Amino acid sequence: MIPQLFVEKIDLGDGRSITIETGRLAKQADGSVVVRMGDTMILATAVSARTSNPGVDFLPLTVDYREKFAAAGRFPGGFFKREARPSDSEILTMRLVDRVLRPLFPDDYHAETQVMIQLMSHDETVMPDALAGLAASAALAVSDIPFYNLISEVRVARIDGKLVINPSREELEKSDIDMMIGASMDSVAMVEGEMKEISEAEMIEAIKFAHEAIKVQIEAQQRLRAQLSSQEYRTYEGEIEDEAVYAKVKAAAYDKCYAIAQEASGKAERGEKFAAVKEEAKALFTEEEYAENADLAGLVGKYFYKTNKEAVRNVVLELGVRLDGRKTTDIRPIWCETDYLPRVHGSSLFTRGETQALATVTLGTSREANQIDSPSEQGEEKFYLHYNFPPFSTGEAKPLRGTSRREVGHGNLAQRALKNMIPADCPYTIRVVSEVLESNGSSSMATVCAGTMALMDAGVQMTKPVSGIAMGLITDGEKFAVLSDILGDEDHLGDMDFKVTGTADGITACQMDIKIDGLRYDIMEQALAQARDGRLHILGKLTETIATPRADVKAHAPKIITRTIPGNFIGALIGPGGKVIQELQKATGTTIVINEVDEQGVVEILGTDPEGIKTVLAKIDALTFKPQMGEAYEVKVIKMLDFGAVVEYTAAPGNEVLLHVSELAWERTENVADVVKMGDVFQVKYLGIDPKTKKEKVSKKALVPRPPREEKKE
Repeated sequence: MIPQLFVEKIDLGDGRSITIETGRLAKQADGSVVVRMGDTMILATAVSARTSNPGVDFLPLTVDYREKFAAAGRFPGGFFKREARPSDSEILTMRLVDRVLRPLFPDDYHAETQVMIQLMSHDETVMPDALAGLAASAALAVSDIPFYNLISEVRVARIDGKLVINPSREELEKSDIDMMIGASMDSVAMVEGEMKEISEAEMIEAIKFAHEAIKVQIEAQQRLRAQLSSQEYRTYEGEIEDEAVYAKVKAAAYDKCYAIAQEASGKAERGEKFAAVKEEAKALFTEEEYAENADLAGLVGKYFYKTNKEAVRNVVLELGVRLDGRKTTDIRPIWCETDYLPRVHGSSLFTRGETQALATVTLGTSREANQIDSPSEQGEEKFYLHYNFPPFSTGEAKPLRGTSRREVGHGNLAQRALKNMIPADCPYTIRVVSEVLESNGSSSMATVCAGTMALMDAGVQMTKPVSGIAMGLITDGEKFAVLSDILGDEDHLGDMDFKVTGTADGITACQMDIKIDGLRYDIMEQALAQARDGRLHILGKLTETIATPRADVKAHAPKIITRTIPGNFIGALIGPGGKVIQELQKATGTTIVINEVDEQGVVEILGTDPEGIKTVLAKIDALTFKPQMGEAYEVKVIKMLDFGAVVEYTAAPGNEVLLHVSELAWERTENVADVVKMGDVFQVKYLGIDPKTKKEKVSKKALVPRPPREEKKE
């Protein structure tokens, strides 16, 4: 018997639609749906344990997104023909979904929960990552998992001034906005994307437009759940609470935490003081009490954190003073330096308060481009940025377990912030690496600032410099404070983390995570306005250090010259088995890359020795030299023959032609050496292809007047 299928349809208002169906696939999961748009189909499942593991005081949520190669009718690349670890793009999609879902689960729900999303069929006109958030929420909606506040995500673009929901990749290429928005019915929870220097007002407009589309998608999920008339949310055991313990801890710790919060101390000093107060709170209870109540130690820790958080937040709201003594709009002290590392192609140090990033730039040919090969996207990146966050940056010792999802996400944000300021005609492949050496708030924005200076130090002709700032928010529902340049503690204890990057003329990228329901748009507008002031202040510090890109690359950095040749000359430049190009690279110390574009050969010559590059260019000129009929050219005699002289065009060394004895002079020439000698340089006229010999023909005598004929004597 075929199971009953439940379906809901979402009309996008432009002829396109999205359907959500449940009831047929993956029925042993707590919830499963198939989301379809065009021929793109995504399966999402949600499963959650019935009980929480002992001692777990957080939500152990895992969001997994995978694109199956079979969905696009392709084989996985490489030797091992099976999908392996997730790609960067898959990790970024996981993060987008996780960041919207996680804050909207009940605070006291701590059961192991897993949401799995997989692309099963791919339509080239539909970008599947824009459907992942909808699919995840819909899977939870049709389950009994206590996820009451449904969400969705959409991509918003602006093409020719018109805002569009979920554009195709081809349409996105024409857009000046690429933003992913995640929201519930009442409030925006997540924003991430890149823009081409748009204003704050334009960004708010795009967010509001996306939110209206999201509301329609949430209503469809609600209708789908309503079709499952027997579905009810499961009951679960919440956190253990003890009001008497909380009252005792708060009475002992609140005033002390409040006092520490207004002392304007550094991260380490402040941490030690808070830790001492926490120990005092623990000492309020006897060993017998801890022995009798196994949950007591956990409760004391939880209630101290709650008390500490409340005290810190109230200092900001009531006194306008932050943990390090700054006012809400103040930026921490900044110092910068470029050209710090002597042998890299470009480098810079950016330090803001207790956050420090060291950025390096490496220049290469198209051969070093980052190859993208996934079911939903193929191509390459000629500009990419890698972000590293070692444990010593926060004074910790932890095992290194490869690149974390956080490192992928922060690197991607910084890359998107900078990439549109790299000129389209930049001949280099550029790799930026940011090493975070200290971290106390917004190392990703420090990466943007360090990356900008390192690029300019490397001689990359950036259109405009870019800076970035992280904004925070503390609110009690009525009063609120928007914080510029947040600390790590302000991120953990606050209600918002809003990162904004841009030039002096507009926003280039953003990332916003909201931890509360119902963020008002007027607060968002104030945060963006305050962010602009902070961003421009930081930008001023960057341009004080390096105002414009260096005119050229450094002496030890490779210089790249690009030359286009006719396609039929590519083979001659490569040579049989690559012999010509390999010998040329070896002799000149250069790297030569040839790409065929529109039946033309685009030759990239990369090298540090100007003479080597000059030699390669001369070789290309020689190979591609084509004399024109009737034109005069300078030649040099390189070989003497009985029937003429072999000459070489001086403009194209190695390009030889025979100057026949009959073309040396108007007078009859018995001996070639009577007219020219080895090494002689003179002009010849190009006469085209000789119809008899089928070879090129040049003439020396054609450039001198023909002597008058002698009259015959009678």
